Amino acid sequence: MKIRTLLLVLSIAVFTGIGTNAQVRPIEKDDSATPTKAAPASFAAKYEGGMFGYNDKEQGTLKFDDANKRIVFYGADQKEKFSIAFDSMQVIYPQSKSVTSTTGHVVRNIPLPGAILGGFIKEKRRYLIVHFDDPDVDIRGAASFKLENKELLDSVIDTLGEKAKLTRRGEAYYRPRVTRTEI
Repeated sequence: MKIRTLLLVLSIAVFTGIGTNAQVRPIEKDDSATPTKAAPASFAAKYEGGMFGYNDKEQGTLKFDDANKRIVFYGADQKEKFSIAFDSMQVIYPQSKSVTSTTGHVVRNIPLPGAILGGFIKEKRRYLIVHFDDPDVDIRGAASFKLENKELLDSVIDTLGEKAKLTRRGEAYYRPRVTRTEI
């Protein structure tokens, strides 16, 4: 009995010693941000919502307006719908959703094989999300735009982050909070 207890205490001591002697790793810097090519001056985008006064989803074009330091959304009729100033942008980031495509929904309704395979037919939808402070009404908002592919989305986010002078964090850009010191 004493030998079992001794072996138990000894094994606990050994395993505890192994766990506590692990070396601490220093924090690694994120160098995974590979530079992407610059975004085109204008590109197709679908407005999904988030801007005050514009509730309907609409296919259109996003354009960089460097002279006025803003990004402008033009509707299908090529008229300016709204713009977001670079200075009012707080956070921009990509978002993707994996959804069952229309083909997947159709295949799912086929009796036996479709019920099994229909859920596997998916597509990725990629969105540009822009959080901003609206200076006209002193409210914060978040507009979202659906873009065609990942390469375009990455290049738009990088270009927009640089033009708006935002700080990079992973795949997103943000405006650091200004801290005030009171005397």
